Amino acid sequence: MTDRTDTKLRAVLIDDEANCLKMLQWELSENCPEIEVVRTCTSGKAGLIAVKEERPDVVFLDIEMPYLNGFEVLELTPERNFAVVFTTAYDKFAVRAFKSSAVDYLLKPIDGADLRRAADKIIGQRSFADNSSNIDFLLRQIEDLKNDRLKRVALPTFEGTHFAEIDKIVHCQADNNYTKVYFADGNKVYISKTLKEVAEIIDSPHFYRSHNSYLVNLNHVSSYLKNDGGMLLMSNGDEVKVSRSRRERLFELMTER
Repeated sequence: MTDRTDTKLRAVLIDDEANCLKMLQWELSENCPEIEVVRTCTSGKAGLIAVKEERPDVVFLDIEMPYLNGFEVLELTPERNFAVVFTTAYDKFAVRAFKSSAVDYLLKPIDGADLRRAADKIIGQRSFADNSSNIDFLLRQIEDLKNDRLKRVALPTFEGTHFAEIDKIVHCQADNNYTKVYFADGNKVYISKTLKEVAEIIDSPHFYRSHNSYLVNLNHVSSYLKNDGGMLLMSNGDEVKVSRSRRERLFELMTER
């Protein structure tokens, strides 16, 4: 592992499309001078060898490749002490997996500004040693989504990543560009995502935006209170606001359950 305080980050690029590799390499040179491309690979097999030999700090990895796709490359990599950025054409299934995990992705065609943001996040990491758990979690998310049974999500906190069971989230409350997430056991976490982003991460029919500031788990709604313009009493005892414009849809969802 290189010392990132005074050297460049060493990157391996893996994509079966040569023109995509060239474009990504050019975008990195133009937008991310802190990242040095040490090898480019046009197959998953070549990528496996490169990762083992180069021991990179970051791997930019395409998903759809013949013989070995991006997920399979990671499954076959025993030591994953590097950052991973997936590069992919838009795929709703894959994007949902990324949003519910803690692994970065870039949609093709790759935008220079998005690439810069991904690079800044990687550079801000103190260590890549814990990335293996994030990758393992992503691979489990892929399997769960294939079976239509996504159970957990990764929530980025100031201390790291909180892996939460969706069913145990009672409600989420907006706090400017951050969100407070409340759990059935009384615990809560403060995460560095907006409420809109949290709703996209959870992406469950059991959750409803009852108010601009609240996202509620309908399975944890105990009762509706008429006071203060409309409130929900949640299973943990918290009271959550309901906006007038969303009340009717809320009742429809509750009666459908």
